[in-house]
This record gives sequence, C-alpha cells and structure tokens, in this order.
Amino acid sequence: MCLAALTGHVLRLRLDARAASLGAPPGEGDESYIVSAVAGLLALLLGFTFSIALDRFDARRVLVLEEANAIGTTYLRAQLLEEPHRTHISRLVHSYADNRLALAQIRTAGGQKLLERNDALLTELWSATVDAWDSIKGYDFSDSFLETMNHMIDLDASRKAARAAHVPPAIFAVLFVYMTMTAGLFGYAVRGARGRRTAPLLLALFAMALMLIVDVDRPLGGRVIETQRPMEALSRFLADHPPGSFGGSAPPQRSP
Repeated sequence: MCLAALTGHVLRLRLDARAASLGAPPGEGDESYIVSAVAGLLALLLGFTFSIALDRFDARRVLVLEEANAIGTTYLRAQLLEEPHRTHISRLVHSYADNRLALAQIRTAGGQKLLERNDALLTELWSATVDAWDSIKGYDFSDSFLETMNHMIDLDASRKAARAAHVPPAIFAVLFVYMTMTAGLFGYAVRGARGRRTAPLLLALFAMALMLIVDVDRPLGGRVIETQRPMEALSRFLADHPPGSFGGSAPPQRSP
C-alpha cells in the first residue's frame, strides 16, 4: 500500500510537471469526491469480510459449548450401564474429552498424533457401545444413550469442518487488490501537508482492520480464538467424578 501510494504520488508529480511544461495549469479536478467514494466502498468491503470471519468464529465458539454438553451428557448416561461397560465407556469418554481439549489448544496446523488418537477413541467408543447394546437394549434409556453417543460423534465432524471454514481466498484477493488501488489513488489525489499526514493514517487503519480479519479467520494460528472454558470445566468434572461415584452413599473422589 505504501508503494502504491508512492507510485500514485510520483505519477501526479509527473503529470503536473508535463502540464507546466506545456503552459497549462495543474489539474484541479474533483479527486476528493472520488477518494471519498473509493474509501467508503473499501470500508464496506472490509465490513462485509469481517462479518463473514466473525460468523465463522461465533460458530466455532458455539460448537465448543455444544460438544462439552454432549460429552457430559454421554458420560452421565454411561453411569446407568452395567459393569464392565460403565467403567470402560466412562474412561473412554474421559480420555476423549481430554484429547479434544488438547487438540483445540494447538496453535499450529500440526497435532497429527492427537488427530489420530481422536479418531481411534471415536472408533473405540462406538465399538464399546455396540458391545454394551445387548445388555441395555431392553431399557427405556437405551435409545437416548445411543442418540447422545451419535450426537457426540457427529460434533467431531462439525468442529473439524468449522475449523477448516475460512473466508474464501477470492474475497481476500479482491480486497488486497482494492486496497492497493485505493492507496495508489490516495497518493495521486491527496495534496497539501495536511492530506499527506492524514492519508497514511487512514491507510494504516485499513491495514489494521484487514490484519484483524485475517487473525479472526485463522483458528489455528491467530490470537483471537474461541474460548475452551466449557471443555476445561468438563475435564475437571470428569476427573472429580470417576465411574461409580454416582448413586449410593460414596462421595465423589477428587483426583490428585
């Protein structure tokens, strides 16, 4: 943007010098109206792009809470199972929740081992559900337990898709081109000491807005990321309430 503004400024100086050599006065057009219109359209484009990125951020945030609720519900309903299915499925759910939390806190595109463990735990959970089905299919809660398990597994795909959803690259490409052209127009049209002081500030504000959009649009590498507090609270709850701590007179055992 700085290079484009400098190019526009040099072009204007050359055109004014050519006009002066021909004895014509420097151009005094209505560039200010053009600059205002272009700046307004750029602000509109930035606003729409920010709205797209913010919608995706909000979707990721909602999915964190929804998944924490689904895992917690699955864990509680697993306490209604008979042994050894209750302890086996409960431990798998606990391991899955901890792995999901660790996977969500990765700040890079890595974590392949965590992804592989995530998929392996889902397979183990469904296999354990199939093994336990014969012992619970006659109970009233069997269908609800199966639906909860399915919902928890479906949310895995939903969160993966939400993290892979970004602002389309074509929008960023058009936005970059438009910002560069706007900077060039500023350099060409803005005159006077006051204009040369305020134009760079306006361009810097546009650049800061674009940087914020890019940051919100990067769930794996940005600073603006969805909170994991629901999953953290769930992990503490599961650690404080191991299988067998519900019902009877035995109080919950707190993990060390």
